[in-house]
Amino acid sequence: MSSPAAERFVVCLPTYNERENLENMIQALAVARERATIVGDVLVIDDSSPDGTGEIADRLAVEHDWVHVLHRTKKEGLGRAYLAGFHWALERGYDYICEMDCDFSHDPGRVPDLVATAQRGADLVLGSRYTHGGGVRDWSLLRRTISRGGCLYAQAFLQLGVHDLTGGFKCFRRAVLEAIDLDHVTAEGYAFQIEMTYRTSLLGFRIEEVPITFTDRVAGGSKMSRRIVVEASWRVPSLRLRALRHELPRN
Repeated sequence: MSSPAAERFVVCLPTYNERENLENMIQALAVARERATIVGDVLVIDDSSPDGTGEIADRLAVEHDWVHVLHRTKKEGLGRAYLAGFHWALERGYDYICEMDCDFSHDPGRVPDLVATAQRGADLVLGSRYTHGGGVRDWSLLRRTISRGGCLYAQAFLQLGVHDLTGGFKCFRRAVLEAIDLDHVTAEGYAFQIEMTYRTSLLGFRIEEVPITFTDRVAGGSKMSRRIVVEASWRVPSLRLRALRHELPRN
């Protein structure tokens, strides 16, 4: 693995009760990072998992110098975990900051593809289920309807041409996260992903979508809840109203 420009990327990996998945995920990411053209690390962000995920993460960090762990004192939600990871990554000078789930719903083998797309000039790369060539696997009709409907709802309100606004498989160029006022991003779940992409667009950054196939988890429990869906339903029009009032930074 070469690093001609000394650029680096990090994968932010939030965990809560992922003891069944974490070690296998790190093994898969070890293979993926060897395919990348620049050096890559992993940051496990654990919200004090009661099942011992944090202890597993600590052991893996001892075994692999490219694995790091950020322990948080309580479960505060996906958005708070990612924001903590973003701050950690920016403070340590990473050029590209990725985010993905730990349950293998996102294919770790695609991480080098997202990073490479950012290296070629994209500011935010989205692993997209709904662009040409993308898709989902092992989902019920209800979940497909909620997910696709949520994307269309957000597209309509925010007037964005992005196909997959609720996905959580992304790669940010550090300049994007530096420009976004991270301390004022308050959304969670679906809404967090929507808000981050919307803020990126308002700031004039280039967004590209890479087709992926999303596969439902086979181990552990889903973190999806009715609260997450309800939050997205009111956060989206709120974001649009704040943009119209010029309360959100824009280019």
